[in-house]
Amino acid sequence: MIYIKSASEIDKIRRSSRLASRTLDYVGTVIAPGMTTMKLDQLINRYITSNGAVPATLGYKGFPASSCISINDTVVHGIPDQRAIKDGDIVKVDVTTILDGYFGDTCRTYKVGNVPPNASALADAAYESMMLGIATVSNGSFLGDIGFAIQSHVEPKGFSVVRDFVGHGVGKEFHESPSVPHFGRKGAGVKLKNGMTITIEPMINEGGWQVKTLADGWTAVTVDGKLSAQFEHTLLVDGDAAEILTVSG
Repeated sequence: MIYIKSASEIDKIRRSSRLASRTLDYVGTVIAPGMTTMKLDQLINRYITSNGAVPATLGYKGFPASSCISINDTVVHGIPDQRAIKDGDIVKVDVTTILDGYFGDTCRTYKVGNVPPNASALADAAYESMMLGIATVSNGSFLGDIGFAIQSHVEPKGFSVVRDFVGHGVGKEFHESPSVPHFGRKGAGVKLKNGMTITIEPMINEGGWQVKTLADGWTAVTVDGKLSAQFEHTLLVDGDAAEILTVSG
């Protein structure tokens, strides 16, 4: 069941989303070669909690950290540990905040140091595809329009769209209906309506779209060992356009 949010709920999701965005702004000021992903996660925890919120991933279905940090060929759900970030890495940092009972969910890919041209191009394509997907969103548009826009942008560049993980509704719950695939056909799927809040979060691979989950039950990596990049925004369907809620403010 898709939950249409009230004005007061939208305001709470907006505030949580803005905090999530500010958290990633902060990450951009501290991430550097030599820092371990565990240290970065500790800084993220401190930032979120000092702003009166809770990191949603901590303890979620047993996940042990306050963020997901995924380097290079790790697609999503990387568990922070003693691995040090290196010059030239692309690092996906995914944070979700709970503020006053409502969730805000966002991810960015950071280019750390001297990133090779192929990695930089992949990260740029992932961001561009997200924004093109967002541009299709309006009252009366379809979920398939989002996926079609994303797929049509990255595949001609030789990249692929991960099928195994999708966007989702978000609000008072971490994951709500509907699921939001990042591939598809125009006019297919659920029709969007004013008051829906969803995430668009394409995972774009340098090689094939296939992924596998490691023995820890969380970490998903590309099957072919090639790079992956991701960006994510939380959105409100609002008339002829989407309001991006995960903006800093």
